[in-house]
Amino acid sequence: MQDGRDQHHGPVSHPPRSALARRVVGAAALLLVALFLGLGTWQVFRLQWKLDLIARVDARVHAAPVTTPPAARWAQLTRESDEYRRVRLAGHYLYEYTTPVQALSELGAGFWLLTPLCTAEGHIVYVNRGFIPAADNKPGRYPARLASTTAHPCAAGGERVALTGLLRISEPKGGFLRENDPAANRWYSRDIAALAAAHGLDRPAPNGAPAVAPFFIDAGKGQDPAGAPEHPTGGLTVISFQNNHLVYALTWYALALMVGAAAWWVRRHGATMRHDD
Repeated sequence: MQDGRDQHHGPVSHPPRSALARRVVGAAALLLVALFLGLGTWQVFRLQWKLDLIARVDARVHAAPVTTPPAARWAQLTRESDEYRRVRLAGHYLYEYTTPVQALSELGAGFWLLTPLCTAEGHIVYVNRGFIPAADNKPGRYPARLASTTAHPCAAGGERVALTGLLRISEPKGGFLRENDPAANRWYSRDIAALAAAHGLDRPAPNGAPAVAPFFIDAGKGQDPAGAPEHPTGGLTVISFQNNHLVYALTWYALALMVGAAAWWVRRHGATMRHDD
């Protein structure tokens, strides 16, 4: 006869942990450690690449100016090998096709003034002549004019100017979360191909070469001629590269160490805990 109490015939036993589960956990930990170590090592290589890039750019910026790349080299230009190279350029400006592009500089919010310049070879190179405050961009001051279809825009000539500046690669598609709107003449990035097309300047040069260079020049300070219709502030190029690769590498290595330590702790103390149970 039972008295209503549970009857125990010995100590309660716990089923042993599955050996297969332990192997799966160990394999997963090993894979994570390998993955995190690989990602950390990749960031170390990226760090070295970034340091080399910064050194190359610094050398270009402080070197003597060289001739602007000829049309034959335009297709081979890249950000890694050519951006921020100091160059010299000569020709005459097409002031009537100046376009303001929204900018944020050390002088505040405003606009870059990009003006096409005709070279002696008949090519067009856009020049970022400098910065103007937002208040100076009066409505209608820089209309979206179209070039004549009967004569090449460089044929009329103009005052010859010479300048030095930094070569910059075109910035297609627009700015952060804002696309360029050529129809409304609103520009958020220095998209050279779109700027030239909006003004009808993208026709072949007289010698059959490409009409417009795929880059622009950030003019240095005080490069505008005395007779220019306005005098934006040049020389405001900011050269900055994000370099967080060392932090990323240390983060991945730390994660690998933590996963490895956790796996070691489980393996070392798991058996002891099971024995105590």
